Amino acid sequence: MKQLILEVLGWLGYLERHSVVVQLVLVALCVIGTRLARRHRLLRRWPTAGYVPLGLVLLGLSSLALISAKQPAGLALLLGLLWLIWYGLHLLHYQLLHWLPPARAHQLESRLLRPTFLLLAAMALISEVDSLNDLAVAQLGELFGVEIKAGKLFHALVMIYLVVVGCGPPAAGLAWLVQRAVGMSEGSRKAMELMLRYAVVAIGLVAVGVHLGLNTTALIAVAGGLSVGLGFGIKEVFSNFVSGLWLLFEGSVRPGEVLMLDGDPCEVRRLGLRATLLWRDRDNAELLIPNQTFFTEAATTYTASDRMRRSQVSIGAAYHHDPSEVIALLETTARQVARVLPEPAPKALMLSYGDYEINYALRFWISNPMDNVGICSEVNQAIWQAFKENKIEIPFPQQVEYSMHWPPEQHRTNSRLP
Repeated sequence: MKQLILEVLGWLGYLERHSVVVQLVLVALCVIGTRLARRHRLLRRWPTAGYVPLGLVLLGLSSLALISAKQPAGLALLLGLLWLIWYGLHLLHYQLLHWLPPARAHQLESRLLRPTFLLLAAMALISEVDSLNDLAVAQLGELFGVEIKAGKLFHALVMIYLVVVGCGPPAAGLAWLVQRAVGMSEGSRKAMELMLRYAVVAIGLVAVGVHLGLNTTALIAVAGGLSVGLGFGIKEVFSNFVSGLWLLFEGSVRPGEVLMLDGDPCEVRRLGLRATLLWRDRDNAELLIPNQTFFTEAATTYTASDRMRRSQVSIGAAYHHDPSEVIALLETTARQVARVLPEPAPKALMLSYGDYEINYALRFWISNPMDNVGICSEVNQAIWQAFKENKIEIPFPQQVEYSMHWPPEQHRTNSRLP
């Protein structure tokens, strides 16, 4: 490790050279000039991407001036090339949005393209001030009795990153082929995809350990220690992990289903290995529920077999209205609401005799449980309008006062009072 630190400190001597400082100042002036050009009133109409070529042209002219003056310009040309590649990635971003969905395009850029550019840029800059071969043989220390060099550690980290990032598409493709061949459910396919990804990552970690020259006995000892940690230290995390795999295989909770949580319908957005992401429509909130919750608590789903749901609104009508007429009017009104399904047909029921009204219930079916509140509001408004047009009275609580006399035997109702 001391050797690597000395190599890095040696780079400071390179930065103290007069020619290097001149090139860095020129690059900085070109970048600052490009930024200031955006604020000039004559150039405000230029597109944002048009300022970078202007800066690159200025940097190229400055580099040619240094070369004509027989001064070093290698660092300036390298930084200009890196600036040009970064500008190309910026233009490629808009092309990717035409070819891929925004989420996939962002994932491709953030996980592959930009990290690859930064890695190659760092290697190019290091090779400008030092030798990569000399840096690769720098000793970093020992791990399980094996000497670790900077080059081997760099290769190991790159392999781990590529395995973690690149195992997704192959695992998804293989799981899709197995689903086509065997006919497994969508939840089982996603479970297989996740298990394949974790298996590939585990094999990749073992391959990295072998590449570093670690003893297999030491790797087994580390695996045993991790298993003990899973059993005692992070048992809740491991329980959620196993619960997530089981839910995926069983298919009882799948993305797109609607579950009732605290009386509110919530749509399952993503079923992860630790927690399930739910979306609540009424306040656009995303909820993370631990997977093991679905094994310890009851959950109501409205989309286990299909997304149809029966909904209900309650209404009261005065006693002097014929119940058969009220029931027929409620059913006719429900059929006229656009988002109420015609089949099964709406059904109105007379439930009970209240203190001042007859209680009715109107039951109807909807196609999406997440729209239940809005559809109930539409049905209630339609009932209000229909009752108003047909002069059906919706009574409200009333109290009748009586004059009381003592003793009770002498009491007479108001209608008998003089």
